[in-house]
Amino acid sequence: MNVKKFTAATSREALRKVRDALGPDAVILSNRPVDGVVEILALDNDDVASLASPAPDSEMAQPQPRLALDAFEPEAPAFVNRRGAAPSVAPEHVFARRAKPEAEFAPEPAFTSLRASAPAPVSAPIPAPSEPAFDMAAMTRMMQTAIAQAKESAAAEMTGMMSELRAMRGMMESQLAEMSWGSTQQRAPQKAVVLREMLGAGFSASLSRYLIDKLPANKDAAEAMRWIKTVLARNLTTMADEDTLLDAGGVFALVGPTGVGKTTTTAKLAARCVMRHGADKLALITTDAYRIGGHEQLRIYGKILGVMVHSVKDEADLRIALKELKNKHTVLIDTIGMSQRDQMVTEQVAMLAGAGADVKRLLCLNATSTNETLNEVVRAYQGSGLHGCIMTKLDEAASIGNVLDVMIRNKLNLHYISNGQRVPEDLHLADRAMLVDRAFRRRDASNQLDDADLPVLMGGTGNLHADSSLRGVHLG
Repeated sequence: MNVKKFTAATSREALRKVRDALGPDAVILSNRPVDGVVEILALDNDDVASLASPAPDSEMAQPQPRLALDAFEPEAPAFVNRRGAAPSVAPEHVFARRAKPEAEFAPEPAFTSLRASAPAPVSAPIPAPSEPAFDMAAMTRMMQTAIAQAKESAAAEMTGMMSELRAMRGMMESQLAEMSWGSTQQRAPQKAVVLREMLGAGFSASLSRYLIDKLPANKDAAEAMRWIKTVLARNLTTMADEDTLLDAGGVFALVGPTGVGKTTTTAKLAARCVMRHGADKLALITTDAYRIGGHEQLRIYGKILGVMVHSVKDEADLRIALKELKNKHTVLIDTIGMSQRDQMVTEQVAMLAGAGADVKRLLCLNATSTNETLNEVVRAYQGSGLHGCIMTKLDEAASIGNVLDVMIRNKLNLHYISNGQRVPEDLHLADRAMLVDRAFRRRDASNQLDDADLPVLMGGTGNLHADSSLRGVHLG
């Protein structure tokens, strides 16, 4: 029998030591305070079981005289385990031993502890290790986090799948368009002739393909070209009457990227207004305070025309200037030029829209720019809507189909055409038939496309039905 002694400052700590050393089923023999600490004598449950069931041939299995326990039964603590139940083995069987002399029996620590008084017997079971409290809020947060992560993963996977499907669809449409155009070339060779002319003039592949698909049957190349020119001229919007614009007056702001000729075009318009209504009915405003000499250039034109030029820096100055010039018949604003990709374009559009007057914006489009560049310019300066546009640098452009294409697709109203630096001679009203005819004039033969290149170009036009800019094209 291996009896162990445990000491601690409190009973709770002593019981914890017993549980750690002997397990939750340990048997407490005694519990008493000694010299300011708590002393507990305990026995392992296996030792008690061995005592309770001795081997048949052992000495303890022989009948022995009973010990008189009445002397200490009232104050001796019962053998208890963690569940608080007394041992099922009878005390006389547990303590039944071969008779020995009292001197030999006395040193047994278990029996001396039972005879000692126990002022604070422990009958409560050893507490089991407490289980952690179930935190519903933490579990809910964990579940919500897991659900959010699953949703994000599913959304990312779906986005990738949709991108792959769109790429596959584009490839299939491109290949089918190439095959379709290849067969069209064989069945209707006049369409190939018209397509080469349109692409050589600078028109986009999508607009060219759209018109070729709508081309009436049984037309030769010459008739097909006349039909194409008629449709293009019909869809090109121009200012019907200059007198209406000049007589109505108002506030006009010329906007556009750098180098498109805004200042020169402003001076040309100012000269037309002065010739129509006089210098006292016109006012000029410039916001170009960044370009070196920009303000001075317009001031020189104003001095020649006898018109005062006002300089403003921000929206507040513009409000004040327009309020002071409200008695003028026409006010022309020369804005600062900036790239269509500059974030200040949005600020400029907002400044003109919040100037406290109805400012009509006229976009200057450079005829020498590419189709993609012109589309970017229109998208950047569109804002809430443009009053119209002015085509500049017509004299420098090798082809003008690109700018006509942009105006047709974006439904822009063409007011004037500028084809030189002379003020005011090089500013003309737009003539639709003249512009379309000029777009198809004979060009350098080295730039003509081969028949083998046409299917590739047509394959990259994509789905024409999804292009909203082609829905407003009128065929007749």
